[in-house]
Amino acid sequence: MTLSPTDALVHVMVVAAASDKEVTDREIDRFAALVGRWPIFESFDLERLPLVASECVDALNKGGLDALLDEVAGALEPRLQETAYALAVEIATVDLKLNQEELRLLEMLRDAFSIDRLTTAAIETSARIRHRRL
Repeated sequence: MTLSPTDALVHVMVVAAASDKEVTDREIDRFAALVGRWPIFESFDLERLPLVASECVDALNKGGLDALLDEVAGALEPRLQETAYALAVEIATVDLKLNQEELRLLEMLRDAFSIDRLTTAAIETSARIRHRRL
């Protein structure tokens, strides 16, 4: 099965949320908020979100993370790979801490995608600033 670009982006969010083995309510809320607000998802039916997330989990169980990341990278042109990385960072940083599993996933995404280190650093800094609290 070939992923559509928007389904591939949802897969990245699911993988980011599941990377630490605990999908929190904040992460689930952020999924819906990102899909509802980001222009890249204008044509995505929010009602499909649970189905696409379930398909991602099935793909992970069948082929593993490396195969899923290869499929996602193949479904996304380079500029959308930057968007995917930004979505992963948004989900990973929503709880204001990054554990080793999340850091490792972000490293794997950097390796799978055609994104330079300066761009990933800018994305990471931007997310950290947006999620900052008093």
